[in-house]
Amino acid sequence: MGQESVTRNTLGLVVVGYESEDVWGSFFDSLRSSSIVPSAIVMVENSPVLPHTDLAKDLALTILHRPDNPGYGTAVNLAVTSLPENITEVVVCNPDTTLDSQCLKNLLEAFSALDRTAIVGPKVLTTKGEIYPSARAIPGIRIGIGHAVLEKFWKANPWTKRYLGDYQGIEPRAVGWLSGSFFLVSREAFREVNGFDEGYFMFFEDVDLCFRLKKAGYRSVYVPSASITHLGAHSTSAHMKSMVLAHHKSAEKFLSKLYAGHLYAPLRAVLRAGLRVRAVLASSAFRKDKN
Repeated sequence: MGQESVTRNTLGLVVVGYESEDVWGSFFDSLRSSSIVPSAIVMVENSPVLPHTDLAKDLALTILHRPDNPGYGTAVNLAVTSLPENITEVVVCNPDTTLDSQCLKNLLEAFSALDRTAIVGPKVLTTKGEIYPSARAIPGIRIGIGHAVLEKFWKANPWTKRYLGDYQGIEPRAVGWLSGSFFLVSREAFREVNGFDEGYFMFFEDVDLCFRLKKAGYRSVYVPSASITHLGAHSTSAHMKSMVLAHHKSAEKFLSKLYAGHLYAPLRAVLRAGLRVRAVLASSAFRKDKN
């Protein structure tokens, strides 16, 4: 544990790994150095091989093994139900993240900054120290299409800027959605919307969660005073073709939910066709994944 770490009895943590052996050590080291430490931690391993169990012998760790790899959201839902009933706030994260020592403290304090806050997310830094756009707008048709079509050729276009968000300032602010790589959520609110939609294998499950929380009257809040470093894509870099296809499939599912109902049927058909063409074009740059 860090020298001044305090265990918070109502705080739990859920971390989902897939072939994450090379990052578990740094993740748990940063957790030990946190000024606040969860009283219960659930690790879900979605790959066939379990991690070494001595990585966190000094922490209150439970390991769940899902070698069938049911997907990120399904694994998180399972882990949240496995936490003790006294847990009221839950950190959900990837193992290729490291926490600043004050991250959890600042996230917990931010719950009182804005009314009806259900989920808070930190500033996410790359390994180069650059800010990753982790707090974005809901990708509706105008923002989504403008960003998808123009981002590669005109990075400063207004749709991309609006979608990716503004990272100036230090005060907590409400946003459309927060990156699923690391966030802190009210367990009560998470239960109220039935957790992650398990129809997503990966990608867009975080967008969908924040969208449903918003529909239920809750806020998603970005907290720049809290920070983590995210290695990024450690478990997906060897499977890029499959990841591109999964991303577009999840985008199609979310947009079908966003534009539900008979009146939007023609729009859904156009979006579906466009996404499938874009998926083929984007994935063609990658060779077939090695199994």
